[in-house]
Amino acid sequence: MEFLEMIFGRIGDLTWGWSLIPILVVFGAFITIATGFVQIEYFGRMFRVLSNKNNSDDNSQISAREALLVSVGGRVGGGNIAGVAVAITLGGPGAVFWMWAIALVGMATSLVECSLAQLFKRKTDDGGYRGGPATAIMHGLGASYKWLAVVYAICLIAAFGLGFNAFQGNTVAGAVQDSLGVDRLWTGIALAVISGFIIFGGIHRIAKASDVVVPIMAVGYILMALVVILMNLSDIPTVLTTIVRNAFGWEEAVSGGMGAAIAQGLRRGLFSNEAGLGSAPNVAATAHVRHPISQGITQAFSVFIDTILICSCTAFVILLGDVYVPGAEGIDGVALTQQSIVFHLGDWAQYYLTLAILLFAFSSIIYNYYLGENALTFMTQSKAVLVSFRLAIMGIVFLGAVAPGATAVFFFSDPMMGILAIVNLLAIMMLFPVAMRLLRDFREQLKDGVERPVLNPDDFADLDIDREAWRGHNG
Repeated sequence: MEFLEMIFGRIGDLTWGWSLIPILVVFGAFITIATGFVQIEYFGRMFRVLSNKNNSDDNSQISAREALLVSVGGRVGGGNIAGVAVAITLGGPGAVFWMWAIALVGMATSLVECSLAQLFKRKTDDGGYRGGPATAIMHGLGASYKWLAVVYAICLIAAFGLGFNAFQGNTVAGAVQDSLGVDRLWTGIALAVISGFIIFGGIHRIAKASDVVVPIMAVGYILMALVVILMNLSDIPTVLTTIVRNAFGWEEAVSGGMGAAIAQGLRRGLFSNEAGLGSAPNVAATAHVRHPISQGITQAFSVFIDTILICSCTAFVILLGDVYVPGAEGIDGVALTQQSIVFHLGDWAQYYLTLAILLFAFSSIIYNYYLGENALTFMTQSKAVLVSFRLAIMGIVFLGAVAPGATAVFFFSDPMMGILAIVNLLAIMMLFPVAMRLLRDFREQLKDGVERPVLNPDDFADLDIDREAWRGHNG
């Protein structure tokens, strides 16, 4: 075991340690410039997904909004509550600015990776769609790259399907035990049963569950933060000034100054919104939309919601209170967020935060499960294997909840996600010209007065796309 931990630790050092974050930042900036700041160009269009007008006309299909909410449910999690607190503790208030910056470039990265997943999606026997980076690699780069797609699929199952679900179960059970005094056993049983009910219903039940859970958790958390902001409205200019001054080293809050702010802001921002990591495209491919870029725009909006809205809520709750003391040793993580909320709103708020953590973690569990399922179906169509995987997820969630020490077994999760991200970035780089073709097609249709651009498969006849999957999208 020690040998395996050493190997995976080295993999983690080689990916997250020094190479992956700079690559994600540089590549995100490149995509932003090459696409002409596409995330700014279509920012107003992103909000259309919230109305029924932009959703699927076929009720049997996953709509653009449902795909958005599933991905938001996955992106929004512990990183938005505990991760932001850690970033501020280690990097100072300036880390928040760099979280915003990485979200801006991440929106462009997410748009491209999710548009490619949409283009190469495949129609399934039940009339739905499946796709993602593995499918895009297989059909976009050719069968000779199947080995790369398999590496991606294995890493996706290991990191998200198995490892991260154990940690989510642990997070929920710990929060419920600390604030409500409920034994981990009962939380584990409830979480496993509810998760099983939803994941055995497939992507449609997952989408319906997210359509209910995600708006409640996101809107509720944002409203709570708005109350805190309104209570401290006169202090907002001071907080914003502190964030900017600390971000550029004009005002040092922690040791490391500007360097610590950049490092923590970028790292926590990327971990939170997952742009470029290759996870969200698996969900993006399930949506029934008229043009791949439409779902790319929707998924860019998901990054905006996760980091610019939700993470900022946590940041302002912390920075507007007196619990956080720059550079001081003491509480951090979820405890810092929790005590800051209590400082503003009173003791009852800790129970509210527990509910938020529970909803955040639950939405992440069903999202992580679907990522694993999608990767599994890429490698095998066996129903028995799929059922076994679903039962295994229920067991892993239960184990993570009742035996917190057992999550140490999943030490391979972060290194696997590192490999996953590198494979995904390689695929995006090689398929970027295709993404630019899609973007040009989308822009030309808008220029010609087409309010809702439609993909014409004949215009991409040289590519291995599933024409059946794109038939009838102009309905």
